[in-house]
Amino acid sequence: MTMPMSPETRAALLDGLRTCLEAVHVRTDPDSAQHYGRDWTRLYTPNPLAVVLPGSIEQVQNLVRYACEQRLALVPSGGRTGLSGAAVACQGEVVVSMERMNRILDFDPTDRSVTCQAGVITESLQNFAREQGLYYPVDFAARGSSHIGGNIATNAGGIKVVRYGLTRDWVTGLKVVTGSGELLDLNRGLIKNASGYDLRHLFIGSEGTLGIIVEATLKLTRPLCEPAVMVLGVPDLDGIMALYGAFRSALELSAFEFFSERALRHVLRKGLQRPFDTETPYYVLLEFENPEGRHTDQALELFEHAAEQGWLADGVISQSETQARELWRLREDISESIAEHQPYKNDISVRISRVPALLTEIDALLGREYPDFEVLWYGHIGDGNLHINILKPADLDTATFAHTCGAVSEQLFAALQRHGGSISAEHGVGLTKKPYLHYTRDTTEIAYLRAIKQVFDPHGILNPGKSFD
Repeated sequence: MTMPMSPETRAALLDGLRTCLEAVHVRTDPDSAQHYGRDWTRLYTPNPLAVVLPGSIEQVQNLVRYACEQRLALVPSGGRTGLSGAAVACQGEVVVSMERMNRILDFDPTDRSVTCQAGVITESLQNFAREQGLYYPVDFAARGSSHIGGNIATNAGGIKVVRYGLTRDWVTGLKVVTGSGELLDLNRGLIKNASGYDLRHLFIGSEGTLGIIVEATLKLTRPLCEPAVMVLGVPDLDGIMALYGAFRSALELSAFEFFSERALRHVLRKGLQRPFDTETPYYVLLEFENPEGRHTDQALELFEHAAEQGWLADGVISQSETQARELWRLREDISESIAEHQPYKNDISVRISRVPALLTEIDALLGREYPDFEVLWYGHIGDGNLHINILKPADLDTATFAHTCGAVSEQLFAALQRHGGSISAEHGVGLTKKPYLHYTRDTTEIAYLRAIKQVFDPHGILNPGKSFD
């Protein structure tokens, strides 16, 4: 709850913030509060004391030290594309936006590495890598607005995890300002470093609760060679898993995604074309390297075998780079196409082998509990990551809708726990998943997490109230 603050105290705190960085970069207007004070959840009313935009590591350090003195809560902010409420400032906090710290600082062609500030947009880094003849493979629909610092703070995954792994797998160095204003320079771009604890990994996925990421060194790799994309219509969940096993054993997959017919219909309403005439309950999108079309025949043979087995009903393979991009949009445009319905989202994960059983159980649960709500499924099935989207009816207010959806979360996460899964696969814990953390972490583990936070944030000023109290 926001503590009452006198006008005099507020004015004094704002004056202090203006001493940490230029006054023009301390914003208190309502538009800035709305823009910077929330993420994509849209479930919380932003109410920051101010929004500050530092331009250097030194300014971040000055800001943190001042916040320590005044016991001011800070909310680190990137592109705010998260879906857990981790970047929300609704209790009078100071939002620390990293968007001015957006420069690529260094490129090392021998190491195939790039060093950049935390505010670099993901797509900008991808474009820079492409200009060097290389590739930054952590990729997802929000690439055009998400920040590298935010990706690291949430250990972002996306659509290429089946081949390339998570953000964690590409970070070789981090500079972080801790909750006491100290600057840590972690791992310094080394590939091999066996000199004790690797603190870098504590900050990856920490959601801004341990420190403010200000700089990162990231590995790059060679680009995919003429990737081909297939979209397959699948009659049931067992078919999806059978296809995954068959195609993974024969081809070098870079992506294996799925989405439901209900999700596809929302994308089609935005102007895209159905990939083929046959309608099926589920669809698989897979991508594989196909230089000079060398693997096309093999892919078609797999398609024919799968059809004979009843695993699929129809499908299409891209014939050009343009067609591949259009097929990818069928999956990537889902989130944007349903945004107007203010979906209640759950981003969960389980071992790949347990996906069908979990999905079947949860689908039955949601159908029973929400018979009047539209429920959509999509996700990165190649790494066991499922996205559940419950769409808000137009005549239901947001608070009632969120409460209604939250009421069944205990049952949903209990099912997830039985299957050994995680309540969050990509977007962190934040505010939305905080009440359910015990379904993924036991009490002993949470106690250690609190102890780690106390070490790096002794005054409790960094994103307080997120993940756990």
